[in-house]
Amino acid sequence: MDAPSNPHRIAVIGGGLSGLAAAHRLLELASETGRVFDIQLFEASARLGGSIWTDSIDAYPVVDGGADMFITDKPWGVALAERIGLGEKLISPNSANRRSLVLCDGRPVQVPEGFTLMAPTRAMPMLKTSLLSWAGKARMAADLLLPRGKVGPTEDESIASFVRRRFGQELLDRVVQPLVGGIYTGNPEHLSLRATLPRFLEMERDYRSVTLGAIKRSGAESQSTSGARYGLFVSPKGGMAVLVERLADRVKRGATVSLSTRVSLLERRGAGWQLHLASNERRDFDAVVIALPAFAAATLLDQVLPDVSRSLASIPYASTAVVVSGHALADVKHPLDAFGLVIPHIERRKVLAISFSSRKLDNRAPRGCVQLRTFVGGAMQPELFDLSDARIEGIVLDELHSLLGVDGTPDFIRIGRHPRAMPQYLVGHVDKVNAIERAVAKLPTLALAGNAYRGVGIPDCIHSGECAAAAIVAGISASAESRATLDA
Repeated sequence: MDAPSNPHRIAVIGGGLSGLAAAHRLLELASETGRVFDIQLFEASARLGGSIWTDSIDAYPVVDGGADMFITDKPWGVALAERIGLGEKLISPNSANRRSLVLCDGRPVQVPEGFTLMAPTRAMPMLKTSLLSWAGKARMAADLLLPRGKVGPTEDESIASFVRRRFGQELLDRVVQPLVGGIYTGNPEHLSLRATLPRFLEMERDYRSVTLGAIKRSGAESQSTSGARYGLFVSPKGGMAVLVERLADRVKRGATVSLSTRVSLLERRGAGWQLHLASNERRDFDAVVIALPAFAAATLLDQVLPDVSRSLASIPYASTAVVVSGHALADVKHPLDAFGLVIPHIERRKVLAISFSSRKLDNRAPRGCVQLRTFVGGAMQPELFDLSDARIEGIVLDELHSLLGVDGTPDFIRIGRHPRAMPQYLVGHVDKVNAIERAVAKLPTLALAGNAYRGVGIPDCIHSGECAAAAIVAGISASAESRATLDA
């Protein structure tokens, strides 16, 4: 057990969700093991939470400008919520209208029931859909007869390549690209299947036919919904910022949090680390967690691990604007009988997707009104993100009118900009991350965390931060044991 007079000094660089999760887990581990840590968290901006924010605008009590839900089949988000006292305050999407729409020739069309991102689990809805031609449906059905692909278990291919060879170009263009784009804001021609949706690669390996694999793996949820598996999502009743605020409160009780404090350089100092702050101050630590975007982590590690720095800098990012607006239902012609609309790139529109936020979750709009969240930019339309707020607002209102028949003046409109917020897991990403992790592991008192590595969702960010905390504690223990052996 460490003496209280000589605590290990641990720096957490980055106050987004991963950094907060890392600091919180360090506090938990200190309590569980009887150790004493001096934890200091540094955040360059004036607020914690990164891309997550929630506001209340006029009669609209909950307006999320970043993520508005998180998935539950990755357990780390729910587990953390329960540990910080939010378990009973998580709400699920409404059971009504639990479906997705895809734009087809300018008209919103329901994603067939039982279709999960790239594989059907029910025949009749796919036969009846107007999203695909009969030739497209026949090509998709060929998956039932095709042999396994020749891609080995450790090889990689793009999402587009996989869908094209299993199901054909039409399904890729009309359904898979917009659904996947809604998650990763990326181009499936470049996104790695192994890094993003490995379960479909596993289905081909285990069942030969991806369709048969999806049917055998599917449960009641995939049988009764279309598109995203909405029944597997939850959100804090008061919005996503509730999770961040509760987590930040817990961290502040046991750690020092410095806002508007940028770390400009990281140096090795003997067995420890020295942080150079932008204010020219320097501080020494025994261990460091870097919970920053890959490009920012690359800058810090330029002198310490130059090869890792170059690999981190090579991970590309996409920028997205989330335009949240409130409208009177009387001004909307479309019935909004779904949770949202995704737009294929081949439709040549200027928005990626529209989420019907108040159709998904309660307490998002007053009676007789609706809250919409429209996404602009991404990897396939990066030039739109660079437009002014006024231009983006104009584009969104024009598209809402064209796609959903939204007229009149909105009750409010608010833009949440997320520059370089979504890492793009390109083909080869898994191998790159494996190499990064092997190199970092040689320095046991250094750890990386964030959405740039093994998952972009809320639970992934939490898990990444918590794993980094566990690695740091293990590294400190190993260093202490090594010193004790040398002293003996």
